[in-house]
Amino acid sequence: MEIKKTKFDSYCLNGIAEGCKYCVKGEKLVLFVTGICKRNCWYCSLSNKRKNKDVIFANERKCKNIKELFEEVKESRATSAGITGGDPLLFLPRTIKFASELKKRFGKEFHIHIYLPTKFVTAEKLEKLSKVVDEVRFHPEFLINKNTINEDVKKISLAGLFWNKPNIGIELPLLPDKKEEVVNFILKIKDYIGFVNLNEFELSDTNFNIITKNYNLNRGGYVAKGSLEAGRWILDELRRKKVNLKVHLCTAELKNQHQFRNRLKKHKFLPYGKRTEDGTVIYLIVKKKLRGKRKFYDKRKNRTILSEDVARKLLEKPGKYKIIRVEEFPTYDRIEVESGEI
Repeated sequence: MEIKKTKFDSYCLNGIAEGCKYCVKGEKLVLFVTGICKRNCWYCSLSNKRKNKDVIFANERKCKNIKELFEEVKESRATSAGITGGDPLLFLPRTIKFASELKKRFGKEFHIHIYLPTKFVTAEKLEKLSKVVDEVRFHPEFLINKNTINEDVKKISLAGLFWNKPNIGIELPLLPDKKEEVVNFILKIKDYIGFVNLNEFELSDTNFNIITKNYNLNRGGYVAKGSLEAGRWILDELRRKKVNLKVHLCTAELKNQHQFRNRLKKHKFLPYGKRTEDGTVIYLIVKKKLRGKRKFYDKRKNRTILSEDVARKLLEKPGKYKIIRVEEFPTYDRIEVESGEI
């Protein structure tokens, strides 16, 4: 067995899970079914607008219904989805409805994986999910309560009744001071799972205080120092012990420089925009409604997007129109990266 660095700046032992293959190419839609969770993990990285709130998001789009979910799938050109929360089991009928509708609309080959805290896992719930979900990823509880280890193993082992082993895994944050505990848990659970995902530990607005109090930061101030090294150590220990699992060290660099950028590059954008190498889109706009050919009115942001030739002609009439060059994400929220008058 050999530890390999992937072309998307992560590390793996024996390869990566099927769901991850879609993710790194930017093809996974993130379906956030609720922000409600009963675990209260101190390391949780959910934002304030989602944590402990019963809201639904498809990528950056807040959704009220299935129709809006379908629109986001089409606009992001997703070929698959990852269902997350919060805890999807707390709203199981909703979770199953959304997953089943995705399968009906986009076909059985539309790959779906789901993230499940172990707290409320039962065989009955897993059986229902297995009808519409291709891959299950468990968040064990032992990192916040070491007394749950045996219960975590028992609940995760139930998945083998409904999924094949390669489609069952665990996902863990790489806490630098918990690497020995992580290896020990993997050794306990290895006969019931096919893969392990280890996520480099990143800062967020909800875990900021506790992380900055207990850890140093590196890499631009948003990653816990020692997290990547802990992941490499875990990979090496599992290689040395000849653990026959797919183990993936998912780095912050993969998420921010590869997965997110690839998703931006796949996302549809508005007429007359020009996509950059980073996946952002540049528009020439006037902040009012204009009529005519080679113009597109964006009612959501109350602006008219101009073709280059129309913008050039308008610039020949000094003072009549204020034309602005805007660079932004093509995602539903269309966050601006840069803007300025030309």
